[in-house]
Amino acid sequence: MRVVVSGAAGFIGSHLCDRLLADGQEVIGLDNLSTGRAENLRHLQDCAEFRFFRHDICDPFQADGRIDVVYNLACPASPRDYLEAPLETLAACSQGTRNMLELAICHRATFFQASTSEAYGDALVRPQHETYWGNVNPIGPRSVYDEGKRYAEALTMAYHRERGADTRIARLFNVYGPRMKRGDGRVLPAFLDQALRAVPLTVFGHGSQTRSFCYVSDIVEGIVRLAASDEATPVNLGGPDEITVLELAKVVQSVAGVDCGVTHLELPQDDPNRRQPDIAKARRLLGWEPQVELRHGVRLMLASYVK
Repeated sequence: MRVVVSGAAGFIGSHLCDRLLADGQEVIGLDNLSTGRAENLRHLQDCAEFRFFRHDICDPFQADGRIDVVYNLACPASPRDYLEAPLETLAACSQGTRNMLELAICHRATFFQASTSEAYGDALVRPQHETYWGNVNPIGPRSVYDEGKRYAEALTMAYHRERGADTRIARLFNVYGPRMKRGDGRVLPAFLDQALRAVPLTVFGHGSQTRSFCYVSDIVEGIVRLAASDEATPVNLGGPDEITVLELAKVVQSVAGVDCGVTHLELPQDDPNRRQPDIAKARRLLGWEPQVELRHGVRLMLASYVK
């Protein structure tokens, strides 16, 4: 197999590159390094089966030779990043996704689109299943990511219907693990960073809002299985167990061996209240479910920060 991974220097993208290379595939990695980090790929610099191009997917990319799969993961993913670069985020989801779809069409390759649980917005049902259309504020500050990813899904399905593209879509729920930037604004790296500095953990609102976490190796396994399937419509990939943000703060402090308390700040606009995937479809079609328990995953992530 010969594949393209956009967003290759990002948190999930770099782990996906590692897995594909371990599986014996040849990988072409693309990233403009706006939010991805070259250090995430440094260990691959002498790998003969890996080539990296500093490239913005908003510009077309021409690949030499055959391409079997195009994995499109290029997009700012943390609230801090996409709120600081709203137009770039929308461009990555729209023109960038279209360019990657055209690359897949040109090579008659499978196209994989990394979408997000944010497609469900502040969901009114739980757990969230793939047939739920979501509850998204289309003009709020988070909409550049939420609606951008929803547009990317719509574009992917339009190419599937009108151009015959062989498509896959995964809605990823709260992925965590090594290579997440400590200061990227998402809850787990923020908590771990604060615990390591022995300062109170910042909880937005009352902390009763829930999230469902999934370790990065489990997500990569789901991505690989979905890409190898023949399922064209969206599939949830995430941990099926809810935990409140306050409970998560206690887990992090316990794993880190600190007791630094919490401090409460105002809840950001449009912050989702409940986040829990229904993964019945992934279980049925892919034989997939998460294997890494939360406390163990947090230990692994913490260890990566203190190396």
